[in-house]
Amino acid sequence: MKKTTSNLFLLPYLLWIFLFVLAPVVMIIWKSFFNIEGQFTLENYQTYFTSQNWTYLKMSLNSVLYAGIITVVTLLISYPTAFFLTQLKHKQLWLMLIVLPTWINLLLKAYAFIGIFGQNGSINQFLTFIGVGPQQILFTDFSFIFVASYIELPFMILPIFNVLDDLDPNLINASYDLGANRWETFRRVVFPLSLNGVRSGVQSVFIPSLSLFMLTRLIGGNRVITLGTAIEQHFLTTQNWGMGSTIGVVLIVAMLFTMWATKERRGR
Repeated sequence: MKKTTSNLFLLPYLLWIFLFVLAPVVMIIWKSFFNIEGQFTLENYQTYFTSQNWTYLKMSLNSVLYAGIITVVTLLISYPTAFFLTQLKHKQLWLMLIVLPTWINLLLKAYAFIGIFGQNGSINQFLTFIGVGPQQILFTDFSFIFVASYIELPFMILPIFNVLDDLDPNLINASYDLGANRWETFRRVVFPLSLNGVRSGVQSVFIPSLSLFMLTRLIGGNRVITLGTAIEQHFLTTQNWGMGSTIGVVLIVAMLFTMWATKERRGR
């Protein structure tokens, strides 16, 4: 009876996985083997890997580069922030305030930054007030990386905070008792034990950053070209769904590789 009940509870989960994970992936892979005329071909993959001027491979390198920069920036900010939060008295309240911006629609946040970074935005008004004059901040690599890092920050902070918050204080006290100072304790005890949170944070930030497309248009002004931008263009503009699906397949493979590269590896 218990086994039958557990199987019934498992059914909605399996149905969800099939309809919204497996089926879309299979459809993308299948569609990648058809050209714009609907003919079965390997031309899309050939174009991706051998196109003139290596267009798609350069685009892939750009995507990895920008995603890597965003991940490094968020990690450098998130780890000290998460560590500091664990020392506070009302840490859950402060954590909620950090997570709160994720409840706001991404499009609204993007338009807010357009107003902040624009020629008549608050930053340029301040620069004009101090005598520097207005600068081109919007539609630059800096603005894109800044906004993307800001949006991804909570997804890096949360897993690191959870791991740090669960650390056994006795391990840290034992390190001090054995003569280690604060830096040695952090380097040899705290950081190694928090690597699972770092890995989860890297996955949560790097993988979505590979496929950003809305921010590349609104904040980057199409100066930042990523695989997400190319997929959007092929599906919505050129109507070449086969090529868009091919890029999607490459993106899925890149995401799976990222998950494999950042997974926990236990020594023998």
